[in-house]
Amino acid sequence: MTSILPLLLFVAVATVTPGGATTLAAASGARFGFVRSIPLMLGIAMGLALLAALAALGLGGLLLTLPSLQTAVRTLGSAYLLWLAWRIARSGPPNASNGPVRPVSLVNGFLLLWLNPKGWAMTVGAAASFALLANNPNRLAMLLGAAFGVTACASLALWCALGVLFARLFRTPRHWRILNLAMGVLLAASLIPTWR
Repeated sequence: MTSILPLLLFVAVATVTPGGATTLAAASGARFGFVRSIPLMLGIAMGLALLAALAALGLGGLLLTLPSLQTAVRTLGSAYLLWLAWRIARSGPPNASNGPVRPVSLVNGFLLLWLNPKGWAMTVGAAASFALLANNPNRLAMLLGAAFGVTACASLALWCALGVLFARLFRTPRHWRILNLAMGVLLAASLIPTWR
């Protein structure tokens, strides 16, 4: 158990720090409420768990040996997250017609995570750093998948609840413009570390 504690600490810090997924969870909570945001959160958590498991099985090694594939994943993911940031920044209050009318679905949350450069960096880094915790890749895949999946559920729920709190505090269209602009900027800024 003591050898797993550093992994759990790494995963907790990696998933709770601001990034694309956490910002989307907060924005969804603010716009649609906690319950309607559950599919998004579950989709992201499931996508992260699968990505972590695949990184442990060798996908991370493939990405590390093929820099062009790594660049392609980062470019596609960044473009998609920038588009989402733009949509969030331009949306108004939850009842405004210029924002998304439905929360992100479970499937789209799952797919969205696969385009998140931070998700790739976290899982590949964890697979490389904690490979010695298991005596074979299958066990490492189960360990990383479970750790990232469970922790992502908790951190996304926390960020979504924060978004719900924002929705209760912000009453005027001006407040919503400021919140949405801040969320869009945070989402765009979350890409900076992936390009260093």
